[in-house]
Amino acid sequence: MTALRKKMTDELVRRNYSEGTARAYLRSVEQFARYFNRPPDQLGREHIREYAAHLFEARQLSSSSVCQQVAALRFFYVKTFRKGWSVEDTPYPKRGNSLPLILSVEEVSQTSRCRRYPIPPHVADDRLRYRRTTCRDR
Repeated sequence: MTALRKKMTDELVRRNYSEGTARAYLRSVEQFARYFNRPPDQLGREHIREYAAHLFEARQLSSSSVCQQVAALRFFYVKTFRKGWSVEDTPYPKRGNSLPLILSVEEVSQTSRCRRYPIPPHVADDRLRYRRTTCRDR
């Protein structure tokens, strides 16, 4: 284990990051360093921008995946390496908007908590049409 990896692991443990997040962050920094065949402490802002573009174009990752990679690099440079970080220089990618999932009456009754006693269609329909009431409505 390299000194930088050990230092980053210690920092993740000290800040009480979850085990999954720690693994993902370590893997992200490792992949970043492998992409340039250099240690991450020798890489800078332009490398991060180039790597983010590579993740979008060549690997075709989603914006949330690229955000996670950039967050890992940000953690490494700010918390572990104690180097300045400007969000303007390496912005997080824009996230796309998606429409909410709307279930049909049958799907709501199929996903009820109790599989033995499915929700009757009229109750499921009421759940779909949930309406917030105010004091004036009462």
